Formats: sequence, C-alpha cells, structure tokens
Amino acid sequence: MKNSIAYLPKDKQEDLNFLINEVLKRLPQMEYIILYGSYARDNYVKRAIRVEDGGIPTVKISDYDILVITSGINPKKAETVLDNIEDVFFTGKDFDRDTPVQFINDDIKTFNKYIGEGRYFYTQIKEEGIILYNSGKYKLARRRKLNFDEIKEQAQEYFDEKFKRASNFLKYAKMAQKETDYKEASFFLHQACENYYYTIRLSFTLRNNKQHNLSKLSGSVKKYSDELKMVFPQNSPEEKRLFTLLKAAYVDARYNPHFVVTKEDIDALIPKVELLRDITKKICEERIKEYGERID
Repeated sequence: MKNSIAYLPKDKQEDLNFLINEVLKRLPQMEYIILYGSYARDNYVKRAIRVEDGGIPTVKISDYDILVITSGINPKKAETVLDNIEDVFFTGKDFDRDTPVQFINDDIKTFNKYIGEGRYFYTQIKEEGIILYNSGKYKLARRRKLNFDEIKEQAQEYFDEKFKRASNFLKYAKMAQKETDYKEASFFLHQACENYYYTIRLSFTLRNNKQHNLSKLSGSVKKYSDELKMVFPQNSPEEKRLFTLLKAAYVDARYNPHFVVTKEDIDALIPKVELLRDITKKICEERIKEYGERID
C-alpha cells in the first residue's frame, strides 16, 4: 500500500492534511487513516459540468473517500465524531464547487478479518489505498487461502444481499409500470440487471468492482452459463434497440428530459429481467451447493 499523496495538487494535500489532523485530535484511538477511491487512483473529477438534453446542467465532483480504522471505541461514537469533522471541514464551502468527504469507520480487528478472508471491498481498499496515518501498533493482514466452508459462507452472504437488492429493483420497476412512469421503470430495470450480474460475479468469484455498463457486466458473466445468452440475445434490430435503451436508462432516465420510454418497451423488458432473475437464482444456488459439497 502506498503512503504518499505528493502527486495531488497542493490544495488537495492541504484538505487531506486538515482532515488527518482533525481525526487524530478527536479520535485518539486511531490506528490507520487510508485514502481510497478515485483520489487514491488519481482518476478523480475535480469538477465537471455535463449539460443534458434540454439544457439541464449536472455537476460531478469526486469525494475524498477515507477509511478510518480505530481500536477500542464504540462504532456509534466514532461515527458521530466523523460526522462532526465532515461538518467542520465543509463549513463555508460550496457544495457545487468544493470537494466533499466521505468517511467510513472500521475496528482494526474487523478490517484485518475481512482482509484475511479476501472480502472484495476491503481487498480493493488495500490494493489501491494510500496510508495517510499509521499508529505503528498493528500490521495489516494478508489475504489467505479460504477453505470451502468459508467460501460457501461468503458466497451465500453475497447472494442473499445482492439478489434481494436486484429483486427489489425489479419490484419497483413493476410499481412504476403500474403508475405509467415508464422512464422510472427503465431505470429500476437497469439497476435490477446490474445487481443480478453482481450477484453472479460474487457468487462465482467472491470478487466484484463497481460497473454500470450492462454490456461489460453481461460479458463478464456469460461464461458461467449458456442460458444467460438468452436474456438479451441482440439477434435482431429490435432486440438491440431494447438493450441499448436499457443501458442508456442508467443516466438518461434520470437526467434527460427527452429520453422516451414507452409502455411497450417496459412490457418487453420486464420478462427479460425476470428471466435473468430466474437464471441468476438457479446458477448461483447450484454454485453455492457445489461449495458445500467440497467442504471437508
């Protein structure tokens, strides 16, 4: 893990140093402060304005994503302290121009446990993160080889979480369909697909990364079942149009006032997403069962 932010502009370094000092002053139980996300990867967006169709501007500003690792402190107390630091940091600043901060907090034992188990979110933080502070009292764990009992447990947890989330989005899409809000329904269908694909990736690999492009997501899981090719076959102009509409819905359904989705579009897409749901449930449950059969 890296430990320098010298590549960042001076004003960003000053922001982060202010945050480090505030955290250390208010949380003496600090063990590590780690910068992760776009500022750690150096692909952050300082400020970008996108003008959607119709002249509606949207502003994108990357957050400072900071993991605060503590020991021996009540999590709720740490959360309250970090919320107060966010307030102090942003006092007098402009939400449309200045960089916000997002803290998460973990106990050192929990963090090392999840690193050892190879939990995808924590592993990613360790791989891309930059250490802003280290008390020197603890070493970060290394990922170890899991036994099939642990693999099955993780896969089941991921399946339960992501499959439920995806199915909730499908339910919301049907509710929007009944209300004849077809643009909203298209966004929910996109989110349902995204999370069904996440479910498959996590159940089969225990790894994932945030991705909204349905072409890339579907391509990343097609090797796990030939049945997945039946969901969006794109073997005709109409099939291609429907899939393109669904991909575009992630942004356009929210920001483009001229994005058109018809009742017929939603009527055609919902059965496809239901098929994806059924295939996801089938292949993931089979995979998790296989893990169980390989437990010593």
